Amino acid sequence: MESSFPSEKSSHFFKSSKENQDLSKTPTSFKDLISTLPKDNGWKFCQPLYLYQGFWYNPFVLEGTILAQKNFQAQPGDIFLCNAPKTGTSWLKALTFAIATRNHFDLSSNPLLTKLPHDCVPSLEMDYFKNPTMPKPAGGLSVWATHISFSSLPKSITESKCKIIYICRDPKDTFVSLWHYLNKMRSKSHEEISLEEAFELFCNGKSPYGPYWDHVLEYWKGSLECPNQFYFLKYEDMKKDTIFHLKKIAEFVGHPFSLEEESEGVVKKIMELCSFENLSNLDVNKKGQSPHADVDGGTVDNNLYFRKGKVGDWKNFLTFEMGERMDNIMETKLSGSGLNLKA
Repeated sequence: MESSFPSEKSSHFFKSSKENQDLSKTPTSFKDLISTLPKDNGWKFCQPLYLYQGFWYNPFVLEGTILAQKNFQAQPGDIFLCNAPKTGTSWLKALTFAIATRNHFDLSSNPLLTKLPHDCVPSLEMDYFKNPTMPKPAGGLSVWATHISFSSLPKSITESKCKIIYICRDPKDTFVSLWHYLNKMRSKSHEEISLEEAFELFCNGKSPYGPYWDHVLEYWKGSLECPNQFYFLKYEDMKKDTIFHLKKIAEFVGHPFSLEEESEGVVKKIMELCSFENLSNLDVNKKGQSPHADVDGGTVDNNLYFRKGKVGDWKNFLTFEMGERMDNIMETKLSGSGLNLKA
């Protein structure tokens, strides 16, 4: 029998904690709701992070998350690319977009050559929030991306047969990438956060969309309960054998490569198109800017989305003791799950 997502009543993912909010019982306005939530501004953002349903969100993202929970209606053919920040978002978006649209766009003129991957695959909590009636992208592609935790996804996603691809990464590399990214995003009028300060917050679960271990664990358990709807992968594994996972993703989303395509090198061409080296050197990603509601000035440089993409770069920033501490935290948090994120 084909598996389906667990219902809210049967799944342990949806058990309430004292921080969780029942949307049917929340205050009528977002301002009223947010005033009731725990908050923390250790990251020294323009606005603090708020704890909602066990995870930390900035106000703009939180409002988009709640809007999606209330109104978003997923369709059976939708594909959702899910992950915590800085675990391979741009790469996964680019690969999936190129795979699913290869019959609509020639690879030599693919939109990825002139657009940021984030402009090719919309964000559920950010783009839907700005335009709830937004049309599907060219080619009828129905791919969404989100950093929202599994337990906070709209019910129309978790109760449907939508495909979910989840990518995770060694938390040490994830943290270092996040620290660099958030410091570069902040305006000159806001003080940068030190590596040590940020590390303590991350280890205590206080980071955007964190705690990281809970984010990963929810999707991991979802993939075990509903393997037909999930493709769960690690960033390090995809770096090690990109061709293998590229083909697996194509099969999973219903766009497998034909023998003719493989013989013509289409798989390799997509891998090269979406490689960090290629994407990071495109003019749009080196010189372009994109709107971002959560920063002063409302825009960010596109090159912020492409730093190094390396496995093990954390060794250049964290001490051995810091790395060991984070490994121990993750080992404890993931104990008994069968998942190990240590690269």
